[in-house]
Amino acid sequence: MSSVHDALEDARLTYEQHMRACRQCHADAAPCAVAKHLLRIYNNVRRDRMRSLGRQVPTV
Repeated sequence: MSSVHDALEDARLTYEQHMRACRQCHADAAPCAVAKHLLRIYNNVRRDRMRSLGRQVPTV
């Protein structure tokens, strides 16, 4: 596996583990600041992976 793929999996797992374990995310039914930060990291790594594969990242 490439290091970009490893980084993507690490970022995804870290975000998912946080969402399962964070009391604030569960209590408020909304992501806390840490969850938002971890999701931003995951999205950035995912975007980098898409670029490394030569694909365009869809914009919203």
